[in-house]
Amino acid sequence: MAGSRAETDMATAVGMSAQAGKYLTFKLGAEEFGLEILKVQEIIKMMEITRVPRTPEFVRGVINLRGKVIPVTDLRLKFGMDAMATTDKTCVIVVQVAHGEGRVTMGIIVDEVSEVLDVTAGQIEPAPEFGSSADTEFILGMGKVGKKVVMLLDVDKVLSTAEAAALGSMN
Repeated sequence: MAGSRAETDMATAVGMSAQAGKYLTFKLGAEEFGLEILKVQEIIKMMEITRVPRTPEFVRGVINLRGKVIPVTDLRLKFGMDAMATTDKTCVIVVQVAHGEGRVTMGIIVDEVSEVLDVTAGQIEPAPEFGSSADTEFILGMGKVGKKVVMLLDVDKVLSTAEAAALGSMN
C-alpha cells in the first residue's frame, strides 16, 4: 500500500497532465522522447514530401496519405536541433493534435521509433524549470525507465496555437 500512496503523491506533485500509461518512444539524435500512444494514429516510412511555400522551416510540407493531405513537421528543426539526412530508420508518426474544438491529423518526422513503454506514475517526474526564457510547456514530464530518461511530450502543445492553426488549414 505504501507504494500506491507514494505513486499517488508523485502523480499529484507532477500534475494531472503527466499521466501514467503507454508511450510510443522515439529518438531525435541521442535524445529519447515519448508520445501518449492514444494520440498516435500510425507510423509510416518516410515518403515524398511536397514543400509548401512560405511556411516555417520546421514545416517540411505535406504528404498524401491514402488520399488525405497531411501536414508534416520535422521535430528536429522545431526543437532547434541540426537537420539530419534521412536514413532507413527515419519515419513519420501520424498523430491527432487538438486544434480549437476539434482535432488535426499531422505527421511528425523522427529519426527512429524505439518501443512502446508502460510508464507508471511513480516513474514520472516534473519537467525541470529552466527559467522564463525556455518554453517547456510541451513537456508532460520526465519518465525514468530503467537507467534512461525519456522526455514525455504533450503533442497538443508541441506547436503553438498559431502554428497549429496554420497546419490545420493544410488539412
